Amino acid sequence: MSELYIRVAEDENEEPMEIPSEDDGTVLLSTVAAQFPGACGLRYRNPESQCMRGVRLVEGVLHAPESDWGNLVYVVNYPKDNKRKMEEMDAASAVKIKRGFQKTSDLIVLGLPWKTSEQDLKDYFSTFGEVIMVQVKRDAKTGNSKGFGFVRFTDYETQTKVISQRHMIDGRWCDCKLPNSKYSLFQAGPDEPMRSRKIFVGRCTEDMTTDELRQFFMQYGEVTDVFIPKPFRAFAFVTFADDQVAQALCGEDLIIKGVSVHISNAEPKHNNIHQLFSNFPGGSASWAALFDRSQYQFPSSHV
Repeated sequence: MSELYIRVAEDENEEPMEIPSEDDGTVLLSTVAAQFPGACGLRYRNPESQCMRGVRLVEGVLHAPESDWGNLVYVVNYPKDNKRKMEEMDAASAVKIKRGFQKTSDLIVLGLPWKTSEQDLKDYFSTFGEVIMVQVKRDAKTGNSKGFGFVRFTDYETQTKVISQRHMIDGRWCDCKLPNSKYSLFQAGPDEPMRSRKIFVGRCTEDMTTDELRQFFMQYGEVTDVFIPKPFRAFAFVTFADDQVAQALCGEDLIIKGVSVHISNAEPKHNNIHQLFSNFPGGSASWAALFDRSQYQFPSSHV
């Protein structure tokens, strides 16, 4: 019998490849495996019953069904082929399900211009994807913007894209990020909300004034207090009206007057400050008063 070619594909719907047969009309499994690594056999769809049938394999040799390969397309078998495909489908489904259920979060938008309205905010962020919610934080008495707001998207991938870049809104660069939740770890007492609104500004220079720091940080939200210790120790403390603004800035490096400053949490003041100094010469009152006056505790990494 002269050499002929049979059509073989990895899947019924894929374009087949022609595989040469041997002189006796059989096909070596090694010939198939050379083109389809890992192949362990062939199968085909019976034209009459439309059922899949396996090709007889004897000692590495594939025999034509009814002694004639015909014009059929033969599909490659792999070890545990059905199980492998099911596992791949299950894995793909799991990824889709996971992506579908990844919840979006409220993102804080820092540095908003005072004139920016909620509609302005929605119009801008809608260019990235569907927006569920926008809010500009305003003073309860005056109704004026506090310089920051919140936005939430429907799609998690949109949220990731928005966080990864800065945003020019109404002529000002704004940052959009997940609010830092570290402050929630502190549950020391009733004054905790005030402590959580406070940030530590490290690497300050001596020419920075409280007014300059206040003006700089007001772009992120309402500032209620600025404190620079005397004598100068290269750091300062800034307190915001809203704790989410303070916590969102923690971990950032910002440029003030051409100098890179680092923002971190201001650790809560020790509840028993008077006890800490009770053994110092001269009594605890004067030492404790010195620390109470500032109402700040230096982060341990800067003491």
